[in-house]
Amino acid sequence: MKLATIQRNGEEMAGLVVHDGILLIEDLNTKFNQEWSTDLFEMITSNQLDGMKQWYYSEGKEKVAELGDILIPFQEVEYAPIYRHPRKIWGIGLNYVEHAADLNENAPNTEPASFLKPDTTIIGPNDTIKIPLQSERTTAEAELGIVIGKECKDVSEEDAPNVIAGFTTIIDMTAEDILQRNPRYLTRSKSFDTFFSFGPHLVTPEEVEEVVNLNVSTVINGEVHRKNIVSNMSFLPWHLISFHSKVMKLLPGDIISTGTPGAVVIRDGDIVECHIDGFEKLVNHVKDLKLKGEVTTHGIESYK
Repeated sequence: MKLATIQRNGEEMAGLVVHDGILLIEDLNTKFNQEWSTDLFEMITSNQLDGMKQWYYSEGKEKVAELGDILIPFQEVEYAPIYRHPRKIWGIGLNYVEHAADLNENAPNTEPASFLKPDTTIIGPNDTIKIPLQSERTTAEAELGIVIGKECKDVSEEDAPNVIAGFTTIIDMTAEDILQRNPRYLTRSKSFDTFFSFGPHLVTPEEVEEVVNLNVSTVINGEVHRKNIVSNMSFLPWHLISFHSKVMKLLPGDIISTGTPGAVVIRDGDIVECHIDGFEKLVNHVKDLKLKGEVTTHGIESYK
């Protein structure tokens, strides 16, 4: 099952993703006499997601195929972030060895290198990434995101698959020049407004045959900048969940952004994308707040 949040009549509303478009949850409630939340964060935190999945896979998948009269076609869909206010966002640094080499850094090999981001960084598909006034060199990083579905503490790697709501596409940003001045500036370099794009689809685990076989790509202006497979991560998704649940309690709706195969320097006018096998791509435009006048498109600069 795939879910999304879309803009509709001035509101952000949860919807079920089907072959040709989106069915609003409020319309499904009316059609099938259900009471699912029309807010995806509330659906996850109130433990309604399991019930909806049970309905969908037992009978709903066939029934919704007949609801063309209330379907919103994809060409009319305006996506929002999946939700805006998770309790916490964990980011993982240098989780692919090749990306660490890009930065002339050694990839952590005993423990994940993790950091926290505020929810004020969140934007959605097609929103604008804003390069801040304080940064001359900002990078964008495509990543696989994990959404926690159940409260958990000290969970084992074996049990980690049972506590997730699903996966999604993420574009994380870093003010790299700020970070390079002093590694203690990591939090600031990751925390500017618009520095975390999140969506468009929440993909439940049933839709992903083997998460370790997913390819993740950072794409800039239509060109694949860097691509890698999840199995090449230093710390795989289930380990990341287990490790961080031993640091602090994980709550429904918490996000773990699992690291990028490669970051790319972004400039005014660029279009950056996250591609993951079988997922709807995440696309954002870039605006440099230091520039005025018309937006121009520049070439690609990578780590050298």
